[in-house]
Amino acid sequence: MVDRNPTVLFITNTFKGTPMIQQVKALGCFVLLLTEEKQRNEAWNMNDIDEIFLTPDFTKYQDVINTVTYLNRGRHIDYIVPLDEFEMELAGILREHLRLSGLTVSQIRPFRDKLAMRETAHRAGILVPPFIGIKNYDELRAYMADVPPPWVLKPRTEAGSMGIQKVKDAEQVWRALDQLGDRQSYYLLEQFIPGEVFHVDTLYQQGKPIFSSVQQYGAPPMSVYQGGGVFMSRIIERKKGDAPKLRKINAEVNKALGMVNGVTHTEFIKAHHDHSFYFLESAARVGGANIAEMIESATNVNLWREWGRMIVAELRQEPYVLPELKELYAGVLMTLARQEHPDLSAYNAAEVVWKADKTYHAGIIVAGESLTRVETLLSEYRAGFIQDFSASAPPMGVQRTGLAG
Repeated sequence: MVDRNPTVLFITNTFKGTPMIQQVKALGCFVLLLTEEKQRNEAWNMNDIDEIFLTPDFTKYQDVINTVTYLNRGRHIDYIVPLDEFEMELAGILREHLRLSGLTVSQIRPFRDKLAMRETAHRAGILVPPFIGIKNYDELRAYMADVPPPWVLKPRTEAGSMGIQKVKDAEQVWRALDQLGDRQSYYLLEQFIPGEVFHVDTLYQQGKPIFSSVQQYGAPPMSVYQGGGVFMSRIIERKKGDAPKLRKINAEVNKALGMVNGVTHTEFIKAHHDHSFYFLESAARVGGANIAEMIESATNVNLWREWGRMIVAELRQEPYVLPELKELYAGVLMTLARQEHPDLSAYNAAEVVWKADKTYHAGIIVAGESLTRVETLLSEYRAGFIQDFSASAPPMGVQRTGLAG
């Protein structure tokens, strides 16, 4: 137990997580932020941050370790929070080095490495698409002979759909591996399974899910990420159909992966060929693309804020209690826009509860008691977004904008 106001260090190379920072500060913590120099001019609220520090490059782990241990000499850091996928491993290294609580590097690995998470889930009896790590060519040839194409070649540690290639035959696989060279062992090959993609966003305490929200994407994130268009996600019927099944599988997956305290964003695909749910991936973070705001509008639970409240309660050895829940339905639409400041005034239904305020982006959240009404509005507004706003960018450009779950 910390017998003073805790000091919490947030690390991130992107501008995100401000509700969590705000919540931790409001609970009386001393807040430090370490970010990359390129984020210097982002709209950080300095009322919520006691000290901000800049570093050139988070990929230079030793430099970051030196920086954080230097900061700790006069500040006594109690907890380290990574706000984005790419700092998860770094946070684990820092925790181990400073002997702080939270996920260690080995505990983070199943949430960062797509090969590790598939192997772990498969051993636990959870359905996963047939896969193989790129380690041995004889084993790879046998896999391609046994598992029908198409396949997807996936980076093991990128976030979401970054770097994924769909390949239709062995020749394409070998060509792709030739291009990867010494990097090919950092990839896996997996059978492409057509289907509908869902995500379950969950808060965990002492290894048990205390809050879960089940959503379905409007289109697979990979297709939006690589081909452009409108990102859409919506909460599905809670008490029947797919949601109860997904909550059960989600709990089994993240128990197998080792989640104890924190938040997860976990994706599944419901295959067209057999209607079974296959595990795709799980991340120990809040989902992107304004998923947290969409869930909050329907449930009164903001995953960023509650994650912050859970951490402070843990540091103070105090009980954590969820806020009072509500059960509305909600959905989010987001797209890159052709216009610098898209005009969203025509999207004015009573159920519209949020509009994006970011250059070259168009986005809305709708929420209400009727699932049918929410789905109807999303369908109508999605068609309008395609006509009025939608633009596309190279995949890395999409990733930088945050249009990834």
